[in-house]
Amino acid sequence: MRQIMGFLLILCCFPLLVLFGDKILEEYTAAKDYGDTIQRNIQPPEKINPLPVTMFDRDGKVFSEEYVEWRQPVQLEAIPEIIKQIYLLSEDKEFYTHIGFNVSALTRALVVNAQGSIEQGGSTITQQLVRMRYLSAEQTYERKLTELFFAYELEQMYAKEEIFEMYLNEIYFGNQVYGINAAATYYFQKPLAELSIPQMAFIAAIPNNPSLYDPLKNFSNTKARQERLLDILAENEIISLEEAANFKQEEIMLKPKVKKQEQPAYSTFVLAEFKELVAFSDGYRQQLDSTKSEDEKSKIEEEIDAKVEQLLLSGISIHTALDAEKQQLDEQKIEAILGNGPLQSSSVVIDNPTREIVSVYGGKAYKKYDFHRAYQAVRQPGSAFKPLIVYGPLFETTNYSPRSYVSGGRYCVDHFCPQNYGGGDYGNVSISTAFKHSYNTSALRLLNEIGLETAFSYIEKFNFQSLVPEDKTFAAGLGGLSYGVTTLEMADAYTSFIDGTYIKARSIRNVTDSSGNVLYSWPTAKETVWSLQTVNNMRSLLHDVVTSGTGKGILLNSSYVGAKTGTTNDYKDFWIAGMTNEYTGAVWIGYDNPASMQSLQDDKIHFEIFNTIMD
Repeated sequence: MRQIMGFLLILCCFPLLVLFGDKILEEYTAAKDYGDTIQRNIQPPEKINPLPVTMFDRDGKVFSEEYVEWRQPVQLEAIPEIIKQIYLLSEDKEFYTHIGFNVSALTRALVVNAQGSIEQGGSTITQQLVRMRYLSAEQTYERKLTELFFAYELEQMYAKEEIFEMYLNEIYFGNQVYGINAAATYYFQKPLAELSIPQMAFIAAIPNNPSLYDPLKNFSNTKARQERLLDILAENEIISLEEAANFKQEEIMLKPKVKKQEQPAYSTFVLAEFKELVAFSDGYRQQLDSTKSEDEKSKIEEEIDAKVEQLLLSGISIHTALDAEKQQLDEQKIEAILGNGPLQSSSVVIDNPTREIVSVYGGKAYKKYDFHRAYQAVRQPGSAFKPLIVYGPLFETTNYSPRSYVSGGRYCVDHFCPQNYGGGDYGNVSISTAFKHSYNTSALRLLNEIGLETAFSYIEKFNFQSLVPEDKTFAAGLGGLSYGVTTLEMADAYTSFIDGTYIKARSIRNVTDSSGNVLYSWPTAKETVWSLQTVNNMRSLLHDVVTSGTGKGILLNSSYVGAKTGTTNDYKDFWIAGMTNEYTGAVWIGYDNPASMQSLQDDKIHFEIFNTIMD
């Protein structure tokens, strides 16, 4: 019966409109089209409002927020009754009895508008919701008729409580703030339920005219309307006259929210990792790995981007392993070490027990979404690659030990004839000596003994994304690659020397939806890469580098310190990768446009950075 009455009332609007002027007659044909449409059951289009993305550090503190519009939807039952009464009494007293629009109010508005204006609204809460969700703000009869139809249809689709909840979550409060709960957290930095009644009435005053009642610009206007709303509550016996008078006297102290954009190097990396997590968890990664078609890969990448965008608009929270204090200190100290000039650096620090990334340095004076040198800069690794491709596989597949001997003399494989640093030619030396002084000819001999297939079978267990089939050459044993590796990839692979197991290092602990449900998290199972004997041998070699090899000058307060240095041809890249009992990390320094750093060799800037981030 209610549906039939609503339909008849809508149709009655047409003859009423005809009575009020020639201009409406011009719209009559269009109105008939809308009348036909309503008979086909208008379905308002789906509206998705973007919600903020919030990032939390390891202590549960927010360090980064991503949003254009500040929204924090809340269920109707969580909204204080005072707020509900304010809007029902000031906007739509007959909300729970009308069919989407109020016929008497509409008639009054039509009479006024017939005098030459169409600004008189007579809008119900449902009509206002329709306007916010689906329609433009233009004042035309066609738009107003559409508003009526959509309002009626919404009343058929949703219960009154659902409409009221949507309305209270979508009202505009100025300064890109939408919804009553978001207004509370934006203007007072408190949840809605913790506001006093005067504070509730104050923010409730804003939507009537968000420009006129913008509390940051027109505080006195907002305060005046707040007092009128308190009077309305008193007139309707929701509060007493005495309470209203007292509430008006309460001082309103605004505390506007500032968008948190801390730790840009870490938050930028988190967003990149989030895309990887979605691709892995939703099967896209497997699809990409199983196809050779570039067109198909492009389509899959588009699907990944669309899914990530959808999730980012849905109001997710990303819980991370960020050590905020360490991140800030690392950045400050590295900036001071690098000083002015074009010299750049990147670093990654991983927590040993959890394999979580706690600190990331993306480059000097890093700003969000800048080129991130820690995970985007691919550079030649030099001798820092040797432990992963030569010595680890050697100990794992042979009976060699650090005390075994190998020649440091000249050596060629086919036409590849590398030299030792400074052109030195050595006889038989222990593997420990060859390793800590980084003899290239010894590493080439050992690589030739185990074979390229064996060596690369271990490299493939790690997460080196820029290796190509052409890299399977003996030059790779000395860190000579087609493109190179990133600082993140080096630190990540070195974690296998903690205890012989490997799992991809990560910054994200889990991702939850707006209700707190876990949507994504990384798997926790580790793969065994090295035996305990290999781990012990490698940790011994890495420690020797620090105490009496190329790593002298690495000084850290830990019962164990091990590292491997790397210098590429023409001194274009300086590396250190290694570990303490607490952390595993890697440092790169160089110029964005590769150039010789020979004049900086004795300064050992990368040593100083490594000492800083690993301490």
